[in-house]
Amino acid sequence: MSADLWAHETLYPDWGQRFRISRTLARVKSRFQDIVILETGSHGRVMLLDGVVQITEADEFVYQEMLAHVPLFAHGAAANVLIIGAGDGGVLKRVLAHGTTRRAVMVEIDGDVIALSKQYLPTIGGSAWEDPRAEVIVGDGIDYVQRAPDASFDVIIVDSTDPIGVGEVLFTDAFYANCSRILTPRGLVVNQCGVPFMQADELAETSRRRARFFPCVTAYLAAVPTYVGGFMTLGWAAKDPSLLEVPVEELRRRAEATGILGATRYWTPEIHAAAFQLPPYIACHLPGRR
Repeated sequence: MSADLWAHETLYPDWGQRFRISRTLARVKSRFQDIVILETGSHGRVMLLDGVVQITEADEFVYQEMLAHVPLFAHGAAANVLIIGAGDGGVLKRVLAHGTTRRAVMVEIDGDVIALSKQYLPTIGGSAWEDPRAEVIVGDGIDYVQRAPDASFDVIIVDSTDPIGVGEVLFTDAFYANCSRILTPRGLVVNQCGVPFMQADELAETSRRRARFFPCVTAYLAAVPTYVGGFMTLGWAAKDPSLLEVPVEELRRRAEATGILGATRYWTPEIHAAAFQLPPYIACHLPGRR
């Protein structure tokens, strides 16, 4: 393939990013979406779903570490974790790195995402796929949370596309009501809420919905280079407000105990605490904030 061929992301009509393509490794039309995996010189391998960048080998650690380590270290004793989406396996790998995790259920609607990730992005999921604590289900996350028993999970991590197409149903009242039902009394759910500089309505609407079912709703930040537009927000909805108040020293102790401290490339106890300090242009979109 010609070295001057470029892939242009299609997320926004008036602004975007592009990647110089070294090779096209896979191009599949699944039951749910168009999946493309590219080899690039700057970001390694890149997966796009319906023309939108989902993950790159170069910066996946930022998003994956913050999506997994923040809720698990805040909880401190999460034994049962539900992951919805995240078919590349990166969140699953980080969840299984926690010694408290006894069971990690991952429900991904598109089996082709899992298969292509295993084949072309093997370092992202690593050995998580073979871990006996992992239960990987190709199925509908909405259906799974509807059927799951009450209080059966400590943490729910939702790694979905934006609330359009296949990801839309993961942002509804019914979904968050079931998340609350199947979480234990100290349970919490985190989910991606977009880049508020460009997607402020996404953060505002999902926060309002989550606040109907959880007493503690906020967001935290991650700077992911290929999620263009500034900070990425990760939504936080918890039953126990004290989970937001874990001291840095205790976060460090928990990270040392599980062997993760010093092994991450983005998450640290200090970054964890600071991520909840929101600039006004983001905080104003949360319930009760102006």
